[in-house]
Amino acid sequence: MDGKIDINDHAVDPGWVPPDAYRSSAATTHLAAEVATQPDDWARAATAAGTHRDLLPAPGERVAVLGCGTSLFMARAFARLREAAGHGLTDAWPASAVPAGREYDRCLVICRSGTTTEVLDALSALPAAIPRTVISSSPGTPVLDLADPILLDEVDERSVVQTRFATTTLALLRTHLGEDLTPVIAQARAVLAEWDAEVSANVRHTEQITFVGMGFAAALAAEAALKLRESCRAWTESYLATEYRHGPISIAGPGRAVWALGDPPPGLADEIRATGAHFEHRPLDPMAELVRVHRLCLLRAADQGLDPDRPRNLSRSVILG
Repeated sequence: MDGKIDINDHAVDPGWVPPDAYRSSAATTHLAAEVATQPDDWARAATAAGTHRDLLPAPGERVAVLGCGTSLFMARAFARLREAAGHGLTDAWPASAVPAGREYDRCLVICRSGTTTEVLDALSALPAAIPRTVISSSPGTPVLDLADPILLDEVDERSVVQTRFATTTLALLRTHLGEDLTPVIAQARAVLAEWDAEVSANVRHTEQITFVGMGFAAALAAEAALKLRESCRAWTESYLATEYRHGPISIAGPGRAVWALGDPPPGLADEIRATGAHFEHRPLDPMAELVRVHRLCLLRAADQGLDPDRPRNLSRSVILG
């Protein structure tokens, strides 16, 4: 199979699977190969952002961003970042539930496969006067004929589980907003270069993981939870970090974990530790932290003998009859 991630050796507890075993199982999948290219993909996204500047939302435009599943979470992350940057009203909607009667200056669609039925239907239903752009990685697909295309075919994926297309799309959009992702790319390279024994010990075998975040990190927390559900059938949840105290903390306890992407609210870490649950957090950009979650997906799938490239009940595209 194609693609391997180099892992550094570290001494850990007896339950740890050594690097050779990791390479022979978790690392020999399409998902592993695609996870590993992300820092380089993000670096190239800066060029793509400049090339397609005129197809992307301009400051002051009222924008609707549409997607399904992982693409919807990237849409929500971009919407939060665009509004925080003062570029204008930005709504993110599931392609299957775009509200009627709202006026937008532009529609931006994210769709890896280019064939998702709800996306095609949503684009076809838009008023003809609304400019629309689609970001996809699949050449020759119907969605490219329904909007101005930004084709990122170099980050297309053979795994059903999305990783690099989604994060590269977000990298392109963050660059378009004026962000310098050089530090984020460096963090992601460091994540991929290390063997994270501590995370392996603390969350690899936990019964349940809840992801939390604020701002655009809340959308990436939802994506992190989805990745573990897809790749290894893990029991995961996600919440806005400030909402975690309002009910969800009731399931925290020994053998479970809460993983914060981005800075957690003051006091939340202590409250979680008081329950006996593990609190996982690093001071990384949430997008780089998502790469750590991707690596956990590979580990847990290998532990269970699952193929993360072909999740149960899922296909590359949802095509409705």
